Amino acid sequence: MRYLALVTDYDGTLSSDDRLSKKVIIALERLRVSGRRAILVTGRQLDDLLAVCPCAQLFDLVVAENGAIVYDPASKEETRLANPPSKLLIQNLQARGVTPLEIGQVLVATHEPHRAIVQDVIWELGLEAQVIGNRGAVMILPAGVNKATGLEYALRELGLSRHEVVGIGDAENDHSFLERCECAVAVANAAPSIKDIAAFVTSAENGDGVIELIDELIADDLRRLGGTLPQHLILLGKRTDATTVQLPPYGHNILVAGPSGCGKSTLAASVIERLIEKDYQVCVIDPEGDYGTLRDVVTLGNQWRAPSVGEVLSILEDPKINVGVNLLGIPLGDRPKFFAQLIPNLQAMRTRTGRPHWLVVDEAHHMLPSTWGHAAAVLPQQLQETILVTVHPDHVAPAILKPIDVVVAIGHSPEETLRKFADATDQPLTWPEGLSYQPTNVVVWFLRDGQPPFSMQAQRGRAERIRHLRKYAEGNLRWHSFYFRGPDNRHNLKAQNLVIFCQIAQGIDESTWLYHLHRGDYSRWFRHAIKDDFLADEAERLERRADLEPWQTRQMIEELINARYTLPE
Repeated sequence: MRYLALVTDYDGTLSSDDRLSKKVIIALERLRVSGRRAILVTGRQLDDLLAVCPCAQLFDLVVAENGAIVYDPASKEETRLANPPSKLLIQNLQARGVTPLEIGQVLVATHEPHRAIVQDVIWELGLEAQVIGNRGAVMILPAGVNKATGLEYALRELGLSRHEVVGIGDAENDHSFLERCECAVAVANAAPSIKDIAAFVTSAENGDGVIELIDELIADDLRRLGGTLPQHLILLGKRTDATTVQLPPYGHNILVAGPSGCGKSTLAASVIERLIEKDYQVCVIDPEGDYGTLRDVVTLGNQWRAPSVGEVLSILEDPKINVGVNLLGIPLGDRPKFFAQLIPNLQAMRTRTGRPHWLVVDEAHHMLPSTWGHAAAVLPQQLQETILVTVHPDHVAPAILKPIDVVVAIGHSPEETLRKFADATDQPLTWPEGLSYQPTNVVVWFLRDGQPPFSMQAQRGRAERIRHLRKYAEGNLRWHSFYFRGPDNRHNLKAQNLVIFCQIAQGIDESTWLYHLHRGDYSRWFRHAIKDDFLADEAERLERRADLEPWQTRQMIEELINARYTLPE
């Protein structure tokens, strides 16, 4: 299933004149029976919504007050995502005769004729607030709060990324959340600005338009849109005539092949970068540690410690985290067995959450050798969105090569590389006249469309690898050092750099470790002293995880540091 969730606005989209038709409720029930999630996103206050919406229980979560409140209909729990409105703001608006004035937990709303007064009051009070239009309404919210931020929180709660979501709306304040959805749809009565960003517009208005979308989702998962949404295409490079070569992010398997040292891992890393830039989650199987310092990828395992299937799956539960599985700690002969254990679990996770969106397998001839009899069972035919990297395509199990539909030959003998692949898969290969090796280019073969191979200048990554200053690893940060003190200041252990931090972290008692973890001290130090926002963001996510054991958080933070910095042995 491609799309796992539907996100819908309420007024003007799901409802008409405050009412939901019986047909809409039945359609939402059918959506849930199909195994999909449903999220309601509205500018209304929660109490007001619940008074007019008889089917809130059909939604996994409700985002109210234009992104400021998230409500769980099952548990009745409310989460406020921003501070309450300023009392001075309310008093000044009332003093100037602004009426009606609706005051929510966060949102303040009135009608459009009062827009100039609202903006004047915000300016005069020096408030960091924003004014959002919604048809004839004017809404005041804290800066940075909108339907998109509320939806992002809801998706994280449900373990989904935006790429599994179809959104449908009608009004100006729906713009932000629709742009975050993988596929945006507008009902027929939508504002022109919403229709402009939509992949398509329903033929029917309001709830009937939502029913139309639900019917198509259940029937064929919006198959007609496959590969046609330009904002999601992944740039591979340019042909010799300067036309771009792009790949849809779904429905393809890629083989990158060529001699040792020709830049296969660098090319694969550049594709990974662009996938991550578009918020696609990537899992890299890295037998030789070639991707250990790739930006925005958390590495599990090293030459001293083998990763486990459980910890890989645990980390991937967070849609924002990309994982590199370093297999240096696993003997070469045992790696196919580890892979055979990991892949079915990743398949199950993909079925449940749609993630990880892409799987990258380096040294595929070692991981999935042609001599290995279990290969066909390890990588099923239906598995898509996989990149295999290998020196010897003819040494990879034929059952694994069969789903490949894009081959990138890199290095000085592209014809030989492609012929090895063609022979291994019984594919007819016609080599174009005049096509030859060019030092700055690769040769690409799209098998599915029947095109012959062609030369392409591959898109370069923004950086091959990140090199951090050694002072953070081994130097003396002086007054920026980290101090392990623990509850009641029972310790005063100074970590003047990352090496010492990791050494102390390994031996410190559990209560001291948790004391700093729960206070957010680690992420704060990484951000302000080490000046590494990525490391800080990843540590902050771990600090908020209640499902991890203390030893797991300790180990994972150390792995993060090792992946980002070259620590001495």
